[in-house]
Amino acid sequence: MSDTHAEPAAPPPLAGVRVADLSRVLAGPYATMLLADMGAEVVKVEQPGRGDDTRAWGPPWAGAAQDAPGEAAYFLSVNRNKRSLAVDLKDPEGLAAVQDLCASSDVVIQNFRPGVIDRLGLGYADVSARNPAVVYCSVSGFGPEHEPATRPGFDIVVQAESGLMAATGPAEGPASKVGVALTDVLTGLNAAVGVLGALMRARTTGRGEHVSASLINSTLSGLVNLTQQALVTGAEPARMGNAHTTIVPYQVFPTADADIVVAAGNDALYQRLCAALDRPDLGGDPRYATNPGRVEHRGELVAELSRTLRSRPADHWMDVLVAAGVPAGRVRGVLDALRTADAHGDDVLRTVEHPTVGPLELVRAGFRMEGTPTPLAAPPLLGQHSRDLLTELGLDGGRIDAMIKRGAVQQPDLP
Repeated sequence: MSDTHAEPAAPPPLAGVRVADLSRVLAGPYATMLLADMGAEVVKVEQPGRGDDTRAWGPPWAGAAQDAPGEAAYFLSVNRNKRSLAVDLKDPEGLAAVQDLCASSDVVIQNFRPGVIDRLGLGYADVSARNPAVVYCSVSGFGPEHEPATRPGFDIVVQAESGLMAATGPAEGPASKVGVALTDVLTGLNAAVGVLGALMRARTTGRGEHVSASLINSTLSGLVNLTQQALVTGAEPARMGNAHTTIVPYQVFPTADADIVVAAGNDALYQRLCAALDRPDLGGDPRYATNPGRVEHRGELVAELSRTLRSRPADHWMDVLVAAGVPAGRVRGVLDALRTADAHGDDVLRTVEHPTVGPLELVRAGFRMEGTPTPLAAPPLLGQHSRDLLTELGLDGGRIDAMIKRGAVQQPDLP
């Protein structure tokens, strides 16, 4: 029997929180998207005629047609659940409107070059003077105290400077960048965490905070065991390719037809692996009885495991290893990974109706909240909500029309 008196779903945890998003590209927009996924109202401030840099980072484009360029996949990936205000900050009325937006917001996130944001009257000192409870987050490449202060920080530069690149790639080959802008993603996560902590205190005490999140600090922190290993040993960690510095076996192995990963992260899992592979000799060999021993004899052990795994196809070994409780996985392409995860019930994809693209698949955030609805709105067109937002900020229709006419504000005609 169904429960007709079931409790209604709780509102999203950040319902009622307004975020002024003055950031662009990846780290800041990723942070604000996570806040939007938790119910915050995110207002994305963009330059008319241009918008966020990532609007032009294509191909690929979604919804491209002969008379329309479409929407850049890059932009679509990090800007759902936001409203776009396209306003020229060089226009006095436009700048005043954004100043009012920031002063009336609970959170402000920006990644302008040092000094620029202060000259616009949008820095922490100016915003907090009007709103002492504001949580203000500055995202940068190299942090507020770094010299020179104007040094730009792009992901590939920080991958190089942080040691991430040196730790990535074949053991005998060159250093390699990670295949996604991981330093930006880590920074976005750190920014969101810092904002949430400061917002909790602001809600109880009325005291705001200036949070800073940098690509270099986020990446150095994100190297976790490698940074600690370097500090403990006083030496650079060896580049291990697809293996692990301190766990064996924990790497990619070839099979008869495709590569798989085996991650026997402790002694008990190693014994399960040997039993599943029908290699009791490896399970009983005293050289491999403990992880330190397996690390010491890495070369011999990996050669034996590879010889066995090459004898059968990947599907066979995946069935055997999963049944035995040994952590293992196929090396998949990105599209294959998305479709496989969704087919297995991981619920990673959501479909939204975009005003020009039509049905658009998006990847959900990495967290779920049981019993709490997750907002879902398409990434906005440039300036899609300009008129509504300026009206909410107190501008009358005549002033808004004049701003649109002189190019200080962009408001597209929706299809």
